[in-house]
Amino acid sequence: MRFLILGFMMVWTLTLCAKTPDSDKILQEGKLLYRLEKGSWYGTDDFLARFPDLRNSIGGYLSYENDEGQIITIFFDRNDNFKIIARYQFESVPGIKPLSVDTVDDKSTQKERDLITIRQKTYEEISNNSDGFFSFYENTSFNVIPLISKGVRKTYVLTGPKTSGVVIIGNDYELKFNQYNKLVKKKKIHASILEYPYKSDNPENSMKSTYHSHVLSDAINTTDICTLLLYKDYVEWKQHIVLGKKFVSILDLEKVTLAIVPRKVWEKLNKLATK
Repeated sequence: MRFLILGFMMVWTLTLCAKTPDSDKILQEGKLLYRLEKGSWYGTDDFLARFPDLRNSIGGYLSYENDEGQIITIFFDRNDNFKIIARYQFESVPGIKPLSVDTVDDKSTQKERDLITIRQKTYEEISNNSDGFFSFYENTSFNVIPLISKGVRKTYVLTGPKTSGVVIIGNDYELKFNQYNKLVKKKKIHASILEYPYKSDNPENSMKSTYHSHVLSDAINTTDICTLLLYKDYVEWKQHIVLGKKFVSILDLEKVTLAIVPRKVWEKLNKLATK
């Protein structure tokens, strides 16, 4: 009987592990989105400072990863979206200074044209919003991240603050496109929007971690990771926890590691820690 119970526990454990969300896959895509946004941030700052006379010529910008793992940020023309005004090349994790800036080669590649197309179509969806799918909040703006990876074409829509000192989680979306860049599916990633201050109001009681709960998914989302990593150098908290119905995700902002554990296990460990 004892061996039967042990055998059952082993099978149950293996089954549970098999159903656990893939933390490595989630983390890697979250880090990719973070790197793309870093490139867009630094590229935009440099472009506006370097080419102030071209500000009104911009139709948009986006970033993507090239075959060497570097981040490329492009700015395309307002009147001809497939004409590249400037192409920035950054390291794998973009820094303030780009590796190169090209304003001569204004021809877009096929990948760039596809990324521009799904980006623009996403902004059209947001602008039209005929079905009321997107929600709008004061002092916020939408940012679209197009992504083409392993044959999958999609865009992520993140909500960012227009005021400093806060981090916004939620009110984000995922739109999927087919090989012809036609929109085939869209979904809300979070059911609500949350705002976190960079620091606690009480200097003697600093925030060590923050958290939020998930209704639409069991694990932390790649958009969560992207946003949290973008602001990790500004906030005082170094850990973010996502409470799902079945699993709990713990993102370490300093080490940039992600652990996903069954919620029952996490609750038991919490009880032991408080005893």
